[in-house]
Amino acid sequence: MTDKNLSLGCNGRGVMHRAPLPVEAQFRLLRDSGVFDHFDRIPQPGEERAYVEASNRFGVPMTTGLWTYQVGRDEGLLRHNLEWAQRAGAECHNLMILTHHAQGHVVTDDEVVEFYLRAMEEGDRLGITIAAEVHIYRFTEDFRRITPVAEKVRARGVPFNFVLDHSHVLLKIESPEEQDACGIRADVESGRLILDPHEPGNVIDEWLAQNMVVWLQTRPVAPNGPKNTAMMGSGGRYGRACQYPFLRPAPGEWDHDWHAWKVQPSKYVARKVLQYHHDRADSPLRWLTTDMIDMADYGGGVGYSLFEQNVAIAHWLRETWREIAGTDLKAGGHADRDRPARPLPATAS
Repeated sequence: MTDKNLSLGCNGRGVMHRAPLPVEAQFRLLRDSGVFDHFDRIPQPGEERAYVEASNRFGVPMTTGLWTYQVGRDEGLLRHNLEWAQRAGAECHNLMILTHHAQGHVVTDDEVVEFYLRAMEEGDRLGITIAAEVHIYRFTEDFRRITPVAEKVRARGVPFNFVLDHSHVLLKIESPEEQDACGIRADVESGRLILDPHEPGNVIDEWLAQNMVVWLQTRPVAPNGPKNTAMMGSGGRYGRACQYPFLRPAPGEWDHDWHAWKVQPSKYVARKVLQYHHDRADSPLRWLTTDMIDMADYGGGVGYSLFEQNVAIAHWLRETWREIAGTDLKAGGHADRDRPARPLPATAS
């Protein structure tokens, strides 16, 4: 069996309790929790040096990270982000490719493929794995597009590396409104597209069967769950229902009733992916992250601690892996504090 080491990180928008923290405080909180191996974030625009310096100082690598890109506009930004991510210890960069091209049309599969291949060239130069995620507001929100794009990439002799955020699939279950948001309602109702991860032929199993999931993001979502009434999103509407607390919030911390069984679909998918990784010798899965975050469609404005929720998910992932594999995850909750510091350029670019 191949090396089954997995690195567990926390999404940067969740390294806070209720309000954003200064850069050093983020790294200190993450390190002192004792449960994470890495920080899931790229050096943020305008603060690149501060993030790299803090990563070196606290011995917490920024192993995974992501950014949103628009095809036809952000090719130069991608190069900039990758170069700074490499200085912070990046191993994987997640492309979140918007649905629309800079010229206004829905980005085509071929345009996505070309953007991905250019990113792969840059990533190979810097030693960073490139991947793409299933996500709302991105071309991948239409789940039917993912496999055709993956096949076109592989036809070019390049692996298609996939980031599975199951919350964006569970969000659509039993929600005609959410299905309409990406045009899949007719296919769901006809049975051509199966969202329920318990059902044979479901879309998550389709992706797993392609052996392309390199990164699993874990954030509970309840099918047809409550919207985030703690923060208004775009268009003067409440945030979408993309986050459900892993732990029961205390009275006054959340606007909705909480039920433990509504967390189970997310646990089921995470366990399924970990079991797949254990059972398949050539599984490409290398990174796990917890993703309770602060944006309007997630947990913006809520009263519960985002970081405490992330820590609880991290403990659960570690316990679940021990149940499956009989061993601990990569570092047992300790970041690689002995790694060499990454050099910085004389001036920020």
